[in-house]
Amino acid sequence: MTEQENQPTRVMVVDDHPMWRDAVARDLTAAGFDVVATAGDGQQAVRRAKAVVPDVLVLDLNLPEKPGVQVCKELVGTLPGLRVLVLSASGEHADVLEAVKSGATGYLLKSASTDELTDAVRRTAAGDPVFTPGLAGLVLGEYRRLATDPAPAAGTDEPKAPRLTDRETEVLRLVAKGLSYKQIAERLVISHRTVQNHVQNTLGKLQLHNRVELVRYAIERGLDDSDA
Repeated sequence: MTEQENQPTRVMVVDDHPMWRDAVARDLTAAGFDVVATAGDGQQAVRRAKAVVPDVLVLDLNLPEKPGVQVCKELVGTLPGLRVLVLSASGEHADVLEAVKSGATGYLLKSASTDELTDAVRRTAAGDPVFTPGLAGLVLGEYRRLATDPAPAAGTDEPKAPRLTDRETEVLRLVAKGLSYKQIAERLVISHRTVQNHVQNTLGKLQLHNRVELVRYAIERGLDDSDA
């Protein structure tokens, strides 16, 4: 089960424990990924990631020099194609939500097996949100709560809602239900690339940055409860 389609996925591993960092890098290399760099602190992570531009950053949250959420925020803001998979010992709800809000695509606990890790990195590279079982429900539950909270204050009303096509709305609804790009493509009988294009167009129209924000937008409008 190696990554042999064209170029292998380029991965960078960030963790302040050398033995753990090296073990993760070895496991990913053995699974066919191209581990292009590693880093042991937040400052080093930002510097090296900008230099090597990985496809996926496997990131611990508890880092010296600069916390993982700040690393995530900075790099997602400057490297548009970057996907971030947080690999953390903490399953605290606040940590998970903070990581997602900083731009992480997924969140995996360090108790995950090697197979779970390699699968998570592969799916993260494809743009799918990946969460340790139980955490996906937490994230969606939090977004439901935010969606039902009163508006913060006057003056925050959107002047006009962006216009989505029927197909973009259909894709958005399936994204909100948690389907992967592959599953959406099969459901709508269109290509994987077409699904990606619709998602990118929708992100642009709504001025959102990633699929997690897109899911929140859809839930706010009740699209996840609609029949597909």
